[in-house]
Amino acid sequence: MTQNSRHGSYDAVLFDLLTAVLDSWKVWNAVAGDEEAGMIWRHEYLELTYGQGDYAPYEEIVAQAAENVGLSRDLANDLAAHWTDLEPWPEAPVVLAKIARDRPVGAVTNCSERLGYTAAAQIHVNFSTVVTAERAGVYKPRAAAYQLALDELGLPAHRVLFVAGSRFDLIGAGGVGMPVWWHNRIGMSPAANAPALVGEGNSLTPLLAVLGIEGVSAPSGVNSLSAGSAPHDDHHATPER
Repeated sequence: MTQNSRHGSYDAVLFDLLTAVLDSWKVWNAVAGDEEAGMIWRHEYLELTYGQGDYAPYEEIVAQAAENVGLSRDLANDLAAHWTDLEPWPEAPVVLAKIARDRPVGAVTNCSERLGYTAAAQIHVNFSTVVTAERAGVYKPRAAAYQLALDELGLPAHRVLFVAGSRFDLIGAGGVGMPVWWHNRIGMSPAANAPALVGEGNSLTPLLAVLGIEGVSAPSGVNSLSAGSAPHDDHHATPER
């Protein structure tokens, strides 16, 4: 496809996997026993991974997060055992399939190789690259994770749209020069010093219009920067990255 036929000259699209594409929150909550415990556990995990930098075993960080909030470390093994219970957001399979027919798609995710590829398989889309924290040697939002995906696509950052799920991805992906569209499902506030966004929505559906895929428009009730930003409310669930 020629450059002029693509909105914004995006030659590929990279996705955050465990929030932008998959509803991982439901699995964490189920393993923890209830939504409140799941959110507290995951929030602690996010704090640990955000401060981790270099890769340490994903399951060990998940176990440590559980222990830190008064839960059993065994929940990390339970979470891994239920990883195939991960489900995409309802519109995700159709949206990603449409995009994948038009240009390469890939994922950058904060987990181990084994769990990253298991998660990607739940989408039934042919990803051109799946970069895990384990393979990159760092956790997002460190630049090396995003850069490895760009290197494997063989494209410069400004030609690749990144679809964020976590607000931390706004800084990480934007920091390496990628334009960012935010699938802000629950109306979170952006991280401090986050760069300007290409757009924002509480569904993946309006992403198709952003990419210039014919015959697609954002349904009523879906927010984007072109039609009003999603309401920001940090009292909702903490995002998984």
